[in-house]
Amino acid sequence: MSDPRLELYKQTLLTWNQKINLIGPEAREHLDEHVEEALAAAAILQPKGDVLDFGSGGGLPAIPMAIVSPEARFHLVEADQKKWAFLKHAARECRLNAVIHGDRLARALARFPPDLRFSFVVSRAVGNPEEWLPSLKPHLADGARIGLFQGSPEAPQIDDFVDSGAHKLPRGEANYLVTLAFHVEQ
Repeated sequence: MSDPRLELYKQTLLTWNQKINLIGPEAREHLDEHVEEALAAAAILQPKGDVLDFGSGGGLPAIPMAIVSPEARFHLVEADQKKWAFLKHAARECRLNAVIHGDRLARALARFPPDLRFSFVVSRAVGNPEEWLPSLKPHLADGARIGLFQGSPEAPQIDDFVDSGAHKLPRGEANYLVTLAFHVEQ
């Protein structure tokens, strides 16, 4: 049985999208597929503990993942004020265990409690992971997993991050969830 909050999220997203640009035409036309993709990723990754999603935009994939991941607390970081307002509204409406941070990643990281450690990070189409992933190291638990939604199954090569596999996602030909694990050699 599907969680009714998924339908509530989709309706809220489409309503707000009429006023502010949260998702583009392709995502709007294929919203069910985008939500199914987020749910497939949640099934693969089974997020628990503190989870970071940044560049959250209209909440894909984080909000559907948060709906079906009751053992996780999601931290959504979004710099755009209108998108940030939408995320706060959607999290409240969908009764999510989520905190919305209206800021750029670097500034949000500086304000996080020093003992906050993410067990999982998800990113969809946010720049080059080689550039931003190293900045997360102080806030990652050893063994933390990274889920990158990208167009190829190739994992980026980044010190202290180990390729832990690529999963073909159901939407489109070039659509993969590439996973990395964070591990620091002692």
